[in-house]
Amino acid sequence: MNLPGNGTRTRLRTAAALALLPLLALTACGSGGGGAPAVAGAQVSSVPADDPVAGVQTVDSIAALLPAEVRKAGTLRVGSSVGAPPAAFYPNGQDKPPAGQDIDIADAVAKVLGVKLERQDASFETILPALGSGKYDFGTGNFGVTTERLKTIDFVTYINDGQGFAVKTGNTTLTTQVSDLTQLCGLTIGTGAGTTFEKTLTAQKGVCAAAGKKPYEVKVFSETGAVTTALQQGRIDVVMSTINGLRHQAAQPAAQTAFLGEYHRLDVGFAFKKGSPLTPALQAAVNELIKNGTYARILKKWGTTASAIDTSQINPAEHT
Repeated sequence: MNLPGNGTRTRLRTAAALALLPLLALTACGSGGGGAPAVAGAQVSSVPADDPVAGVQTVDSIAALLPAEVRKAGTLRVGSSVGAPPAAFYPNGQDKPPAGQDIDIADAVAKVLGVKLERQDASFETILPALGSGKYDFGTGNFGVTTERLKTIDFVTYINDGQGFAVKTGNTTLTTQVSDLTQLCGLTIGTGAGTTFEKTLTAQKGVCAAAGKKPYEVKVFSETGAVTTALQQGRIDVVMSTINGLRHQAAQPAAQTAFLGEYHRLDVGFAFKKGSPLTPALQAAVNELIKNGTYARILKKWGTTASAIDTSQINPAEHT
């Protein structure tokens, strides 16, 4: 079992702390410092009581789709990027189990397949390159299906999320849904390292010059919390991230962010090295969860029902 090194754990703890910084500062206003952290943590870390995964049973015909050596071992190693709700986060600290939509779906899939998950924390940008080396059997981290990624990665889809924008509450520079990147000209945009957001912004960086406007600036961060902190401190004007993540954050009053709507939809899937023999089994497991209603309960639990898919696919074309 390959465990992340101390440097990775330090970065993950830093990410969790940074994610809370803006909320702690805002919640502390007008209240005693001693009680502020607990209140803020409760606002961003609460986990719905429903446990749709508990009743999931192994389906032998689907488990039989796994390679023999996997069935014998009884485990799958998953590289898991744990960042922010509703996808995956630490509600009770880094030393306790993570929670979220991605965690529930992966755990439910494992139960259908009759295997246990060896979940290994990893930073988002390291997971896809590590799949080819065999470090992980698959990866989770809200990985969007893109044409470029399909060249080297196989996907089994489980949700439809995508790209969106958010600003600090009260922002008057950008107040409407972003449908064209020229709306961002002259602004500083924060986003995550190695993401589809970074690639989209970099690839389209010339649109402002072509329109005769001042280019936008892109600042890339390795931790989700660092992006949020930069927005609150005024070091960036706008955040580009996942639709579900930004919508969830904006619903937390202490976060003081405003979601500007969807920019581009993407299918999201479990990621595998190209040619992995695991994809048929995991696709069948996701479709079983859709069929038996567990999938709908998981999405309802995390407030992501609008991102439901009708059927899981292996390597669908990127949405255009």
